[in-house]
Amino acid sequence: MTAEDKATWIAADWGTTNLRIWALDGTGQVLAHRCSGKGMGTLERNELEPALVELAADLLVEGKRTPVIVCGMAGSRQGWAEAPYLTVPCTPPSLSDATVVAAEDQRLDVRILPGVKQLNPADVMRGEETQIAGFLSENEGYTGTLCLPGTHTKWVTLAAGKIERFRTCMTGETFALMSQNSVLRHGLSEKDLDTAAFEEAVTQIYSAPERLMAELFGIRASGLVAGLSPEAARGRLSGLLIGSELAAVKGDFDLSNVALLGSDAIARAYKGALVRAGHQASLLDADTITLRGLQLAYSSYLKVPS
Repeated sequence: MTAEDKATWIAADWGTTNLRIWALDGTGQVLAHRCSGKGMGTLERNELEPALVELAADLLVEGKRTPVIVCGMAGSRQGWAEAPYLTVPCTPPSLSDATVVAAEDQRLDVRILPGVKQLNPADVMRGEETQIAGFLSENEGYTGTLCLPGTHTKWVTLAAGKIERFRTCMTGETFALMSQNSVLRHGLSEKDLDTAAFEEAVTQIYSAPERLMAELFGIRASGLVAGLSPEAARGRLSGLLIGSELAAVKGDFDLSNVALLGSDAIARAYKGALVRAGHQASLLDADTITLRGLQLAYSSYLKVPS
């Protein structure tokens, strides 16, 4: 029996750079997991449904409407259909808050989960709220700080099952811009970084974040006159940016024991920086948590009117 025959529903995480889907049966077993580079940032609105159908074509059956539960940027103003934000403090959104999409392909029954907004200071998230729902389902009663590293890293205070407040830092995007488009690009390795240089930079900037701008150009100067290697330069850039981020958020978030969602190099870098700065941190697999959040939404699917 194929995944097409057994798939009951499809979970989708549609970010700026990627589209990920999981086909699941009625018991929650994953039958197929696929990823496409057709993220929201690369598509026009009229290209979104075809992108999903292309990735899930063999999972859809003629004459059957397959539920597709979507989180992420598909619900943005520029997305497939805008899903209004919930306002903190709030529990993570459920399917009752979702936006129903009028798909042209009659095999699709699409629901997009809303994001979460904060009025003061102004901030928004889309996709992370579903990860938070998955995290809370596995960590009932959790009170503390959750960090979701990425292009736009989120710091979140959770208490009594609610998102109390959060803050977004553009550290990942800043690293990409500086390593690819600034004068620093000439002295950086493309991938490998020196861990010792990373840790030294974290320690230095965490205690003196006001020196960030000068220290950034110092990477260029050290490469020219002091023999700083490309690997050390990349490590130093990463350490300065993440270390300054930790310094920026430490007054608003409890960093004593942070839960980090992620198992990739970025998440490991954040853990290393937190430990270097004298804090504790634990890593949790983001894919597992994301899928868990989408499964929670699907569990109430039949209770939501079509």
